[in-house]
Amino acid sequence: MSDLPTEIEPLIEESWKRYLINEFSAPYFLKLKAFLKEEKKLYKVYPPGSRIFAAFDLTPFEKVKVVIIGQDPYHGPGQANGLSFSVNSGIKLPPSLKNIFKELGTDIHLPMPYSGDLEPWAKQGVLLLNATLTVRANTPGSHQKKGWETFTDTVIKTISDNKKGVIFLLWGNFAQSKESLIDQNKHFVLKAAHPSPLARGAFFGCKHFSKTNRILEHQSMKPINWKID
Repeated sequence: MSDLPTEIEPLIEESWKRYLINEFSAPYFLKLKAFLKEEKKLYKVYPPGSRIFAAFDLTPFEKVKVVIIGQDPYHGPGQANGLSFSVNSGIKLPPSLKNIFKELGTDIHLPMPYSGDLEPWAKQGVLLLNATLTVRANTPGSHQKKGWETFTDTVIKTISDNKKGVIFLLWGNFAQSKESLIDQNKHFVLKAAHPSPLARGAFFGCKHFSKTNRILEHQSMKPINWKID
């Protein structure tokens, strides 16, 4: 671990470190690390270094009950905070997140939150995992296919192999492409359209939030309090 960038190493939470330790010395990860160092010399990179592994820091391995898979961090100033679909408090809600909150309203009758920071979910066991953990400012997709997907695919498979009864919420075609990594004899997979407005409202009515809580309660687990504010 000593050869990891100093801004990354501290926030790889200890329980995850035990499962993922071999990844950090793998050739693909060393290439990824070198790529990030060069990117940071030339460009602004989001999220800040201290937040790259925020999803892991806030949701230790033993506490993972639900996984929501996103694709890229947001690429605008002040938006990305290391959690999929989440933005820092005080930042205007992106369209996909606004639609997630609309579905929460119709599904479990929660009012539209003022904050888009999903940290309260993460602290309850919702792993908010982006497939790519960094992005160049104002350049969506710029850090795809540099190694992050190999790392996060390993994360998904590690959860599948070493836990039971986790609920995976797969929104849109990209997230659903990860379905093959999940052992559905041990876990639950709920699929829906992406919450983006580009899906023309197909996300609405999926009721994934109430369904998730029913599954958790059926397993004698504490349901998620989806309220943000």
